[in-house]
Amino acid sequence: MTDATTRDHIIGAADLLFYRQGFEHTSFANIAEAVKISRGNFYYHFKSKDDILDAVINVRLANTRSMLKQWEIEGDTPQERILGFINILIANRDDITQYGCPVGTLCGELAKLNHASQSEANKLFTLFRTWLRRQFVALGRKADADALAMHLLVRSQGVATLAAAFRDEKCLRQEVRSMRDWLSSCTNDTQDTAGTAPGNSPSLRTH
Repeated sequence: MTDATTRDHIIGAADLLFYRQGFEHTSFANIAEAVKISRGNFYYHFKSKDDILDAVINVRLANTRSMLKQWEIEGDTPQERILGFINILIANRDDITQYGCPVGTLCGELAKLNHASQSEANKLFTLFRTWLRRQFVALGRKADADALAMHLLVRSQGVATLAAAFRDEKCLRQEVRSMRDWLSSCTNDTQDTAGTAPGNSPSLRTH
């Protein structure tokens, strides 16, 4: 195993353990055991758990950017691209109903710990917020695009949290259907109010 591959394996194992066990409850020994390497080899790549956390966050940021670019390619319309964001709850339903949202759980834990990497982890939410805002602008909702983006982020986080708390996939699926309907209503509002003066567009609705 090359040094680069070993480092990648450490980051991958740490990412999974931070998600399933939490950052605070994951030790060097846990990660080293998962990767099957000696403690000496482990310390060659990372001197502290905070160093690993920074690497995990950077990988998550890179993966999120790649995913958003993929949604741009696959979605022919803003509505289809936003649906990609909503449908990630279904695609990852097994993990979400057991552990919650990987972004929300990490950011929440680092906030409780008042960890120095909290602001860096929060960039994951900012990526989604900025991307969703751009989609709602393209959908014709420029005036309230950021409010709609934040509403969808908040709602998806609430769904993930409660689905995990109750281990309830049925609830998750039901809420995803509701979010899809809400998105359709946003599209219909845009079509119904085309040509109206600025400020006269429908207000944010939660349905």
